[in-house]
Amino acid sequence: MGFQHSQYSRYPRNEIAAIMKRIEQFNHLQDIDAILDQILEEARSLSNADAGSIFIVEDDRLRFGYVHNDTLFKKNEANEEIYVDFSVPIDDQSIVGYVALTGKTIVIEDAYNLPSGSPFTFNSEYDLKAGYKTRSILAVPLYTFHGRMVGVMQLINAKDEKGQVIQFLKKIQDLIPLLANNAAVAIDRGIMNREMILRMVKMAELRDPTETGAHVQRVGAYSAEIYQQWAIRHGIDTQEKNREKDLIRLAAMLHDVGKVGIPDNILKKPEKLTEREFDTMKMHTVYGCRLFMNQKSSLDKMSMQIALNHHEKWNGEGYPGKIEDLMRPNVRPGPPKKKEEIPLIARIVSLADVFDALISMRVYKDPWTDKQAFESIEAGAGSHFDPEIVEIFFQILPVIQAIRLKYRESKMF
Repeated sequence: MGFQHSQYSRYPRNEIAAIMKRIEQFNHLQDIDAILDQILEEARSLSNADAGSIFIVEDDRLRFGYVHNDTLFKKNEANEEIYVDFSVPIDDQSIVGYVALTGKTIVIEDAYNLPSGSPFTFNSEYDLKAGYKTRSILAVPLYTFHGRMVGVMQLINAKDEKGQVIQFLKKIQDLIPLLANNAAVAIDRGIMNREMILRMVKMAELRDPTETGAHVQRVGAYSAEIYQQWAIRHGIDTQEKNREKDLIRLAAMLHDVGKVGIPDNILKKPEKLTEREFDTMKMHTVYGCRLFMNQKSSLDKMSMQIALNHHEKWNGEGYPGKIEDLMRPNVRPGPPKKKEEIPLIARIVSLADVFDALISMRVYKDPWTDKQAFESIEAGAGSHFDPEIVEIFFQILPVIQAIRLKYRESKMF
């Protein structure tokens, strides 16, 4: 459902240009979560909205995708609310459901005093639970240029210069759909990118049943959240932080894709591997690295670094170590890498992968309890893991737990 430029001719060119510049930010991101985050950031900035959420169309329902709330969530702190897993039907029982059902934009001045005869209702359950007060709402459908709806964006509580909640201005009601229309295209691309990664993982899963879509999505999300807190600690520029967080979420999902090159008798062996078998297993890091050697993008580069280095250890006792010629046919593990010689992103994925393996069922073990897993991670600080990464992991534990719930083994994105 495209928008004609003439619709916006009554607005100054510099305003339209500013919106197009905001839209350009979407095109630099790859992963769906990063895209949703950026869309909400730009839409709220344009409308001066205190909060907002995006729901994604999945069959006949809307699945919760992302949320912002300046009143409830502290800036630069990890937020478990973005991993809440729920959906609503596409019907007239909710505002977002009605928008998806009809394709209409809805503008509400006061959610608690809807006009008589409104064809939808406002559910105050979230407000009561969170101690929030929703008043003004602007809910818009997200259509691609081909007219396909991918979701609904809901902006909440527009504010004036004094911070008082007001109705969304008529100009904002007109301009937000321009941003939303382009946002839908980015969302569609982000979903396809995630699905493409999951298809690659599915190939690995055919060989190794432990390499599931749920597992890799948990590892990707753990890694992204740990990286974000590391970047904040180290004063990384916001643009760089967002770009790296976007990439690490996808690249971390491909950490074990090199297992497709390991023989079944080793990959699926339920007992402990012999020393010779384990040497063969170590090669999955090199095989994974080789898949991304012909680099066409930043994602290829990061995926290569993670695939090669995610089994390295802080104390130098990991693998495959320093290898001069990764393409040599009979390549073998080299001298150890340790501490900062191991790329940061690989140090992060190492912890994320080990933690998820500990709490998951494997052919050779039952899942560990949370207490056992946490004790193991803590004991590994300074030996297996970068101690700062361990510290950040425990700092954001509520987010880690929320990710586990969202990406359960029976679920896919």
